[in-house]
Amino acid sequence: MTEINKGKLFGIGVGPGDSELLTLKAVKILNEIPVICSPRSAPDKESIALSIVKGIIEEREDFKDLTVLEPVFPMTEDSLTLEKHWDDASELIAEYLNKGLDVAFITLGDPSIYSTFSYVQKRLEDSYFIEIIPGINSFAACASSIKKPLVEKDDVLIIIPKIKENLEVLLENGNTIALMKTSRNKKELENKINQQNREKEIFSVENCTMANEKIIQGFSQNRNYLSTTIIKFKE
Repeated sequence: MTEINKGKLFGIGVGPGDSELLTLKAVKILNEIPVICSPRSAPDKESIALSIVKGIIEEREDFKDLTVLEPVFPMTEDSLTLEKHWDDASELIAEYLNKGLDVAFITLGDPSIYSTFSYVQKRLEDSYFIEIIPGINSFAACASSIKKPLVEKDDVLIIIPKIKENLEVLLENGNTIALMKTSRNKKELENKINQQNREKEIFSVENCTMANEKIIQGFSQNRNYLSTTIIKFKE
C-alpha cells in the first residue's frame, strides 16, 4: 500500500534524441521535480537520456539544488549482475521517495517499450505512487526520418529486439519489421532477412533526430548503439 506522505515516482520518456521532441508534460515535470534519476551504462559513460534534457534542467533557477542520481545499469546479459544493479537503483530511489520527494526516472524513447524504467517500476509499484509520461519511440522517429509510413490499412507491425527461434515466422507474417537495438544483432539476422523472397525496402537510422543522424539504405555496418532498422515488405 502506498502512503500519502511518500514522494511520487515519474517514469518519463525523453524521446529518441532531439530535446525538442519531449512532450510539454515531460518538460513541465523536469522543470519542477527535485530529483532526477538517469542510469548510465558504465561509471565512465555519460547518460544519453540525461544529455537530452541537460539544456532544459540547466535553465532552472534552482538547478544547483537539483539532485541527479546516476546508478549504473551495465550492458551485460548476466542476470544476477543486472538484478543486483536494479535492486540497488530501486533502493536508492526509494530513499528519496521515503523523504517525500518526487523522483523523475528518465529513459530514452518511451517508458513502456524495452525501457530500463520497467525494472525499477516492478520493484516499487506496490509501495509508491507511479505516473508514466510517454515519449516518442525510436521506430516512430525513424519512420519520420526516412519519410515512410510504418504501416497502412491492415498492415502488421512487428518489433524485434533480438534474434530468436521464431524469427522466420515473424518475418513471414509481418508487413513492417522494426529491429530495435540493431547493434546487438549479428550478421545471422541480416542473412535471414535477406533470404526472405518477398520484395522489401530496408532502412537503418543511426542517432535518429540528433545532429549527427545518419540514414542508411540497407543495414548499418557501424553497430552504432543508437541505431534502428526498418524493413518494409511489399505485397
